[in-house]
Amino acid sequence: MYKTILLSGYKSHELGIWDQKNPGIFIIKTAIEKQLRSLIEEGLEWVIIGGQPGVELWGAEVVLELKDEYPDLKLGVLMPFLEQEKNWKEERQEYYHTIIDQADFVDAVSKKPYIAPWQFKARDEFALDHTDALLLVYDEEKEGSPKFIKSAADKRVESDNYSLVSITMYDLQTAAEDIQEKERSDW
Repeated sequence: MYKTILLSGYKSHELGIWDQKNPGIFIIKTAIEKQLRSLIEEGLEWVIIGGQPGVELWGAEVVLELKDEYPDLKLGVLMPFLEQEKNWKEERQEYYHTIIDQADFVDAVSKKPYIAPWQFKARDEFALDHTDALLLVYDEEKEGSPKFIKSAADKRVESDNYSLVSITMYDLQTAAEDIQEKERSDW
């Protein structure tokens, strides 16, 4: 049973998703929701994200939607550094702020704006130190930025009482098929 999980995965551009209307987002959110519901039923209380565009913010949307049904569920945003959204496009900044404005906890590991890549690693280590498991949307055959957090989590799985819960491409395919089946039955 996990009380606190870290949720991460691909950034939107790594999946070729450039806007919020892409149907792939719904599939990813559906897979995340399915996994979160299972974890909530087992006692999950907190979902922590880093606030990166893509899986993390989509997952945060799912958490916020689930709070209607599970009011004790909490969302934490643990940024690697201050003003991480500073250079993003205005539309993405607005989306980001709608998420963090609804979070139950928001903080930055480094209390300075971006300096160097070590700030991402420091955030990952801090977040892994303060969670029970990593819920990761990742495909071993499609490397991307999640490989860094996965590598750090893998080391903890071997030596600590830590877990890695994966949402794979197979899980996304299953979610897509479930959505299609539901749409067919709604006709």
